[in-house]
Amino acid sequence: MEDGQPVLGSLYVYAPNKGAPIFFVIAFGASAVGHIWQCIHYKSWKLIGLHPVCAVVFTAGYALREYGAYGNYLYSTRNLLIYIFSQVSIYICPPLLELSNYHILGRIFYYIPSLAPLPPGRVMSTFGGVMAIVELLNALGVALAANPSSTHEKQALGSHLTIAALAIQLVAICIFIALASIFHRRYFSKRVITPLTTLYISMALIFIRCLYRMVEHTSGGTTVRLNNLDALKSLSPLKRYEWYFYVFEATLMLANSVLWNVWNPGRYLPRSQHVYLAEDGVTELEDEHAKKDDRSFMEKVGNVLTFGLLFRRKRGADTLGVQFQENAKRDDRLDSDWKKCLGLLLWRIQCNANTSDIG
Repeated sequence: MEDGQPVLGSLYVYAPNKGAPIFFVIAFGASAVGHIWQCIHYKSWKLIGLHPVCAVVFTAGYALREYGAYGNYLYSTRNLLIYIFSQVSIYICPPLLELSNYHILGRIFYYIPSLAPLPPGRVMSTFGGVMAIVELLNALGVALAANPSSTHEKQALGSHLTIAALAIQLVAICIFIALASIFHRRYFSKRVITPLTTLYISMALIFIRCLYRMVEHTSGGTTVRLNNLDALKSLSPLKRYEWYFYVFEATLMLANSVLWNVWNPGRYLPRSQHVYLAEDGVTELEDEHAKKDDRSFMEKVGNVLTFGLLFRRKRGADTLGVQFQENAKRDDRLDSDWKKCLGLLLWRIQCNANTSDIG
């Protein structure tokens, strides 16, 4: 793990550490238990249900990695399948955690729709579609790139798909920060500042992790040839030294999971998305025109599995939508008035300048 010396035939390139996976199995398992309890206690499955799911998947991924560390890391068909399942389990979760952050931001916008820079319902539908593309590219990329026995072309294709997924993630994170910052400037309340700050930290952790993965796949020397020692030695240090993986992948994602254990959004946001703040910023109201969710159980499951793109609720002209539209029209009027005032000011300055020239 420390010396970066490759091992011929190792699916990991090196001989994997035996102790580190045990720690992360225990840590992610404890975090998963905490998330499940909090979802039950705060009734926040819809709000943050992806976190316990991802924590369980992480636990399984590191358990498989621990199995591989005990002499099961040399190439064989059985060891290869376990290795691929471990890698996919570890690498598919970060985009889902990012999707969970978009969902939480959308709930904050539902709670204070009058100041939301984007219609609350559009947050999940827009970014859900983006994350669906990211997950597809990521799953295919990891499955191809993680197979050292495949051809150079297939490994290169997997690396390119992963790079595309990471690039989309980085752009989406930047857009997320811009939306959250606009909202943050408009409204400052202790009730939403905690989940907003937690969102910023969580996105920073995911952003650093994406940068690490991007450098790993673009630093050159990414094709693994199991039985060529010279080729293994020429690989990127990020592939030859295991500590990079545990610092920038495992530790960052564990920190993100624990972060939401400590500041669970269910403690700060209402359980129903139909509860919102009036424009006075104090009075809580409930959307009386909200339509009852009459979808079947399978339609709800289909909505989750398609990242909110399909089987969506049919929404009428609810109070939140009307309030957002009225707020947008008000902003347009204010923007128009501001432009008129600016034009008048520039005209007066020009008139004064002309008067001075005549004098």
